Amino acid sequence: MFQLLRKIKHQLSQPPLSDMAKAELEVDKRGLPARDPGPEAVIAACTEWLCTAQDNSASKDGGVARDFSLQKGWATSYPETTGYIIPTMITMANRNGDAGLHARARRMLDWCVDIQFPEGGFMGGKIDATPRVPVTFNTGQILIGLAAGAAEYKDERYLDSMRRAAAWLRDSLDEDGCWRKFPTPFAKPGEKAYETHVSWGLFEAERVAPGNGYGEAGLRQVDWAIGKQQPNGWFASNCLTDADNPLTHTIGYVLRGVLEGHLLSGRADLLQAAERTGKSLVEAIGADGYLAGRLDRNFRGAVNYVCLTGSVQIAHCLFLLHRLTGERRYLEAGRKLTAFVRRTVRFEGHEGMVGGIKGSFPVNGDYGQWEYLNWAAKFCIDANLLEIELAGNA
Repeated sequence: MFQLLRKIKHQLSQPPLSDMAKAELEVDKRGLPARDPGPEAVIAACTEWLCTAQDNSASKDGGVARDFSLQKGWATSYPETTGYIIPTMITMANRNGDAGLHARARRMLDWCVDIQFPEGGFMGGKIDATPRVPVTFNTGQILIGLAAGAAEYKDERYLDSMRRAAAWLRDSLDEDGCWRKFPTPFAKPGEKAYETHVSWGLFEAERVAPGNGYGEAGLRQVDWAIGKQQPNGWFASNCLTDADNPLTHTIGYVLRGVLEGHLLSGRADLLQAAERTGKSLVEAIGADGYLAGRLDRNFRGAVNYVCLTGSVQIAHCLFLLHRLTGERRYLEAGRKLTAFVRRTVRFEGHEGMVGGIKGSFPVNGDYGQWEYLNWAAKFCIDANLLEIELAGNA
């Protein structure tokens, strides 16, 4: 009841809808177009959208705008997601032989290096957010990008920044494997199983600079998180706001971190844990690729919208499970998810919309409401690239 009242209060305090927001909601109400534009077209469109988001960031600093809002326009840069957009931009630069994309990745890297706290951590929220304090989760996401930049460009600045971030995370981990010392002020307080996605950053740092305990620390956290996993694969303590009905976004985070732990260590128990979650997710996905944006402890839909970010994150994880196990059900379920999300992509209209991925479908859903999110575009590119790779290996 309290959450319902808070939601009503929030809705009453919102400004009137813009014409763009009204028009997009009407489009979504008519349902998805029948035609799937395909992976290549969407990869190209999402990549261009990320370039546009970097160029149009309201803070104009080399980072990527957090979002384009149908209500407010372009946001300021978001350090956390700019961090993990970096490896996607490097991948696309190498794939396309595009020096311009490499230059963009380096501008993102340079900005991340410039805003790092002396102790090694990074702030939470957008660049203009307050309080300006180091946060575990955001640091781990930026670490993914620093490791990619250090590996690709052999620049000592990126390597030093990576080492400082990784050491800060390693040394701030509690004995039981949970990070508690530097929580984000922008989410509900409490332990977070989805910080396995922070551990992924440590795994990438381990690959670049082995022998410093980065990977060991990350695996300790993954083991702690698996202690939150239920027999059906659902994770407790695994959401930004509602741990009883976690977002598919944070389900995608926790699952990816467990998979990356397996990829680093080769531990069979981590693959088995990932499969427990993967099998239940396969059953939750509709024939048309619809996956409710929040799932209860029985993997039943708890909302009437799709969290598009979560769908492509989970698709990527299912593709990884297919590659690791050979089980076709993971491949087929992942393809349903990516096809659903591809059908939401616009190829004409305002530059903030073309090639962007909305927070929710329909656009008035609670997650990223009225917004096209930079991390949604990043995860959409990643999942579609892996889908193409798997098709080529079939």
